[in-house]
Amino acid sequence: MKKIVALFSGEGTNLANLIEKIHLKHAIITCAITNNPDAGGISKARAAGIPVEVCDHTEYQNREEYDAALVEMIHDYAPDLVVLCGFMRILTPVFTKQIHSINLHPSLLPAFKGARAIERSYESDEKICGVSVHWVTDELDGGEIILQKSFTKNPNDNLEEFSAKIREIEHDILPLSVIKILND
Repeated sequence: MKKIVALFSGEGTNLANLIEKIHLKHAIITCAITNNPDAGGISKARAAGIPVEVCDHTEYQNREEYDAALVEMIHDYAPDLVVLCGFMRILTPVFTKQIHSINLHPSLLPAFKGARAIERSYESDEKICGVSVHWVTDELDGGEIILQKSFTKNPNDNLEEFSAKIREIEHDILPLSVIKILND
């Protein structure tokens, strides 16, 4: 069975979704790595018996030093694929040149790259919104698109309702993307 390392920073809802839909079915999540020692996703991974590593970015002098430590940690698990599922770090070429990884982004790229994509998409005049899964490259949210799914924005939705639609799509297309890549 192929091996995945998952990177996350927060509550771990997308990590929990990968555990439910991928782990021990299509691949083994050999490790979940977070940059946040207080991330809610830590307990989700541990509850599934998945080892957790904390690589706290605040303990490093700069992004490159952090990325070098992260790459070393990932290499210890020899994954076939690294999945960024809510990993809130801008990665440098130290990472992107060495690690074969995909990222989940809550907009229809190339629109709304970077942080606060859900809010910026919600506040925009765009009528069609959605989610993208893409390859990680040196360019922030600029790698080749693997899968996108869209929906028509309801002007009556509040931000919470809009965000719920984004999360539902994320939970749909991230596992589909992982399966597609591992089967190619």
